[in-house]
Amino acid sequence: MANAALSAFKNQKYLNLETYRKSGQAMPTPVWFVQDGDKLYVRTVDNSGKVKRVRNNPHVRVAPCEVRGELKGPWVEAKASLVNDPATTQRVVQLLNQKYGLMKRAFDLMNILNRRGYAVIEIDATP
Repeated sequence: MANAALSAFKNQKYLNLETYRKSGQAMPTPVWFVQDGDKLYVRTVDNSGKVKRVRNNPHVRVAPCEVRGELKGPWVEAKASLVNDPATTQRVVQLLNQKYGLMKRAFDLMNILNRRGYAVIEIDATP
C-alpha cells in the first residue's frame, strides 16, 4: 500500500467521515466504504448532507470506526470530491457489492423503491 495513512482502514467495515458545515461545525458520520488503490470511496444518497458539505468544503477527516461511529483508529486529514466518471462509479458499486454482499443489495433495493439517486465521494488522503 503506497499510502501508509490508509493502512488503518484495511479490513475495516466502517469509516467515520467528518465533513464541515459552512459554520465550521464538524459533522462526523459512520459510513460504508471501499478502498481502491490510494483512494477511499463512499456511496451515498445524492441529496444527503454529506454531499452538500463536500461540495462546499472539500476538507474532510476520516477514521476507522464501529457502526455507531466509535473510533478504532486515528483521524486522517483528507480531501473529498464528488465522482463524475461513470466508470469509476461503476467500479465503486462493484467493490461495495463484493464487500457488503446481500446487505448492500437490500439497501439498494429499498433506495430504488424510494427512487433515490446516488453520489460517490472520493477521499484522497495523500499527504
